[in-house]
Amino acid sequence: MESSHHTEQKVGQERCWSEVTSTDSQRSHLHDAGHICVLKDASRCESLTEIANLTSADQFDAALAIHLYKGGRHLQGSRIPFGIIFGGTDINEDIRSEEKRRVMGAVLREARFAVAFTTEMKELAAAEWPDARKKIYVQYQGIRTTPTETFDWYRFLQNADIPADTDDLRVFLLICGLRRVKDPLYLVDVFSDWHRKEPSVHLGIIGPAVDPLLTTEIKEKIKRAPGVHLLQEMPQDDLHAAMRRCFAVVNSSISEGMSAAILEAMDLNIPVLARNIPGNAAIIKHKDTGLLFSDPQEFVALSKSLMNDPIMEREIVTRAKDYVKKHHSWECERKAYQNLVLRLR
Repeated sequence: MESSHHTEQKVGQERCWSEVTSTDSQRSHLHDAGHICVLKDASRCESLTEIANLTSADQFDAALAIHLYKGGRHLQGSRIPFGIIFGGTDINEDIRSEEKRRVMGAVLREARFAVAFTTEMKELAAAEWPDARKKIYVQYQGIRTTPTETFDWYRFLQNADIPADTDDLRVFLLICGLRRVKDPLYLVDVFSDWHRKEPSVHLGIIGPAVDPLLTTEIKEKIKRAPGVHLLQEMPQDDLHAAMRRCFAVVNSSISEGMSAAILEAMDLNIPVLARNIPGNAAIIKHKDTGLLFSDPQEFVALSKSLMNDPIMEREIVTRAKDYVKKHHSWECERKAYQNLVLRLR
């Protein structure tokens, strides 16, 4: 959730603008409250003045940015009021840079409010900028999955070059934007070694090619890694349907705010194996609602234990589904953002 967009909103006769991410949830929530939302990817803007020119135009009355640095820096000194949604890498990674930390502090001082996905994320931000504590709200991501009922799983396997007639086929899906912080190559070697011994296991990597150089590296690496496949991007409804048919969803990120793919897998009753980092540990309780691994070898060991213990698998997905229903309600998130945006009047 780091690439930002801007969103025009209309509140009665009042017109507002904001920056949000490629996820449609915030835009959907604001639309349903009567706002008109226009999205703009701030990472594709050629200069800071490009967004400054937009916010100075009369048609926008407010702004919302995702990612305190990547999105928020475009709104520093803005003529219109704005809010911030922390992305994850801003608080976990960018805060280590003195220059980025200075910019983020200045943006946070100007913001009417900020949203953190977890209490831990709020505490990290508040420790760095104590004066902002009262304006930081904790709102877990709301999740809604909509799998396509007519999804053709066998065509999906064929397109991925995964043999559909394999006995006990187990497909693992790593869903992420192809960029360094997601570390999509982390498990490739160990998974390919495992596949050589157990040809029924396959790893599919799927997501937008955010970093072209890394995407090229992945393609070259996978040529020499049997059992690992780089899959074509697909519409979200089809992706949810593919997730529902896979054995497990995988997360290997170096840093996360809150992974929507993990939560979606939980909602779809699919087990999750995730790298043991703070953002993942905030939503997964090890061996309770998912499995956390600290290195590639532990990933394979935990995957095997999951494959060999269907009772454990069933208990994990049941508890994970209950967790998502209780803590990641789409309707609760909707009400929260609809109330917060009123602070931008």
